[in-house]
Amino acid sequence: MDRRQFLKVSAMAAATTAAGRLAHAQTPTVAAGAKADIRRTGSVEWQKAPCRFCGTGCHLQVGVENNRVVAIAGDELAEVNKGLACVKGYHVGSILYGRDRLTRPMLKRDGKFVEISWAEAVDIVAKRVLKDPKGFALYGSGQWTIPEGYAGQKFMKGGLANNHIDPNARLCMASAVTGFLATYGVDEPAGTYTDLDKCDVLIMWGNNPAEMHPILFSRVLDRRARGEKITLIDLGTRRTRTTDHCQHYMEFRPNSDLAIANGIAHQLLKNETWDKDFVDKHCNFRGASEPASLNGQAISFEEYRKSMQRYTPEYVEEISGVKAADIVLLGELFGRRDLRITSTWCMGLNQHTRGTAANSLVHGIHLLSGHFGKPGDAPMSLTGQPSACGTVREVGTLAHALPGGRVVANAAHRKESEEFWNVPEGRIDAKPGYHTLLMWEKFSTPKEQGGDISTIWVQVTNPGQTLPNLNKLFYPSRKIDDKFLIVSDVYMTATAKHADLVLPSAMWVEKNGMVGNSERRTQQWFKMVEPPGEARDDCWQTIAVAHRLLELGHEGMKDKDGRFIFAVKDAKGQEVPIWRWERYYDVNVDRHLFEEYRKFTPYKHKHLAPYDEYVKARGLRWPVVEQKDGSWRETEFRFAEFDDPFVEKGKGFQFYHSVTGDDRALIWFHPYEAAPEEPDAEFPFWLCTGRVLEHWHSGTMTMRVPQLRRAMPQAYIEINRADAKKLSIANGELVIVESRRGKLELAAWIEGRGNPPVGSLFVPFFDERLLINEVTFDAHDPWSKQPDYKKCAVRLRKKGKGE
Repeated sequence: MDRRQFLKVSAMAAATTAAGRLAHAQTPTVAAGAKADIRRTGSVEWQKAPCRFCGTGCHLQVGVENNRVVAIAGDELAEVNKGLACVKGYHVGSILYGRDRLTRPMLKRDGKFVEISWAEAVDIVAKRVLKDPKGFALYGSGQWTIPEGYAGQKFMKGGLANNHIDPNARLCMASAVTGFLATYGVDEPAGTYTDLDKCDVLIMWGNNPAEMHPILFSRVLDRRARGEKITLIDLGTRRTRTTDHCQHYMEFRPNSDLAIANGIAHQLLKNETWDKDFVDKHCNFRGASEPASLNGQAISFEEYRKSMQRYTPEYVEEISGVKAADIVLLGELFGRRDLRITSTWCMGLNQHTRGTAANSLVHGIHLLSGHFGKPGDAPMSLTGQPSACGTVREVGTLAHALPGGRVVANAAHRKESEEFWNVPEGRIDAKPGYHTLLMWEKFSTPKEQGGDISTIWVQVTNPGQTLPNLNKLFYPSRKIDDKFLIVSDVYMTATAKHADLVLPSAMWVEKNGMVGNSERRTQQWFKMVEPPGEARDDCWQTIAVAHRLLELGHEGMKDKDGRFIFAVKDAKGQEVPIWRWERYYDVNVDRHLFEEYRKFTPYKHKHLAPYDEYVKARGLRWPVVEQKDGSWRETEFRFAEFDDPFVEKGKGFQFYHSVTGDDRALIWFHPYEAAPEEPDAEFPFWLCTGRVLEHWHSGTMTMRVPQLRRAMPQAYIEINRADAKKLSIANGELVIVESRRGKLELAAWIEGRGNPPVGSLFVPFFDERLLINEVTFDAHDPWSKQPDYKKCAVRLRKKGKGE
């Protein structure tokens, strides 16, 4: 099956085809004399834009006619997707046109929403800030564009001196961040999607790219169609569509992936097939410290070897259920120098109470074996949101972070950030704010009991559906006096329904934007259509509230020269009142904010090119460095001398941000530990949650695309046939799944798209009518603070008559 066939089958299996004008638009041709970034076919104007959905970063051509998106085509000039799109991507234009788009600000009065003006809405938000400046929090996501996230950062940390800003991305990729930091001293992958084109072996650690990243997976299948040999290994806790394409499926017991990783390292050490030269030159060894620290403590190679001795294939099989012979196979593959091996992972390793450890161990296997830094030899984490990397991780919209890899706890980092922002020294608070779970727990706790968050402003995310353990972290706040929830969104989401104030937002090509994808590629697009009604950009909303605070006398909204912290001047040097919506697009605010943000990026060698370079490109992978001729060169492979301009000549590899300060990466030992909640007699099943091909995250956008909704109209629960037989459950029957935290009624799907093993269940979380997060667990990783959505204990029964 080649790449195009794979994508076609995926779409057909979803009971939809990329039909009509939105999907079958021909690739446009450049009209004579037109600008390079604008194309025309008849009356339809085309421009480039990255897809609105996942972190792959596919580039599309967007066709507009009469102020409406009427066609979508894959962008043939884009390296990421080479002219293709997945079933969601082909339908992305329809997300703008759901019947229930929010178009006016609304305030809840006496339990009902009433429309109000933007002036009143902005005033309400500003006065909530003034009422309790330290109890105000901003909650966003990897769906913020880079300028939006940067504006939020500057507003909170540089203006309000308040670090209570955190993203939904805390729930999906925070453990990837801490894994990179613990290993290399700097975040984000060293390799790129090119590794998928060059590897001989692809190991997928608990992820399902056939459905979650279908464009990337299609690159691999395309290689097979050309006759290339590539070995695919699916390490997973349930069979998926990815499994069907793999030569090896290694099913493991939930939470035992750490034992598997240690088992591979054991084999490399036992067989003396670890890369001695690479390790001697470029690596140190690390173990847990007392007191506990993300940096751990130094251990010797012999101590590392001794720690791994118990992880024999037989011992790992006993823990994980993976056959000893398969552990031997993995060890043999990593021990070979004639192969190139790429590992990918996503939520399976990240949404894990041992997520940081699991990430670190996979990096460690690649370092120990020398399968690192050459095209096709790479550990690569994939992300689920379009700018989880570009905005959250690079701009640093996290409670502890500052732009460009800095942290609020570091005095030098604070001082430098204050200088870039031109705010008074001491403006930035040294104490990290509340991470996502703590922020919402404080919001759901009465003030007299320590609940010191009184107002949360939510932008571009849906925590009323996506937070774990909703009965603890979300619902209680709605019953506590003076807990005020503000939601900026495009539809009446599960969160917006509970809000006190709802602000209508512009979406995707209704505004300018920049994002950063999973391979460090920064991408740009221009506004193409007007938003409906009075919907407005999230970035404008932040700036408008900041200016209203300035009018109300908040000193933090001034820089140290007395100017508005978001002051923007036009080409003539005149300040433009961008806080007034009718003047916002008089200048390119995105360009101004991005150029200001660029100053932060060299610190961790995350150099970005000027804004105008991204206008011309289908994205550039940082570090992007100016050449002698004035051109800008992107970097595919970090830390490798052949491509990274910051590696000193003759070093081969250089981990120039190493934790140990000696240009060496860290190989960690972390022991296997049982999950904090495992099945028992009362709750005998494992529950795993996740996504489906047709829908993206909480379904806010995709459930409003008719073709996608018809293809997958509601959530379900996957049950193994043996379990279903034991409980007398038939396909389609209603069942009740229940944990110690909550319960939910769903239709059973037996041997459907996925197939969990005996004793395991799977439920997707896209359906706002069936909130599986009323059941999930909020236990989280100690370093990343990322919760574990992949395993908790539940019980299952058929719904009884009369229930």
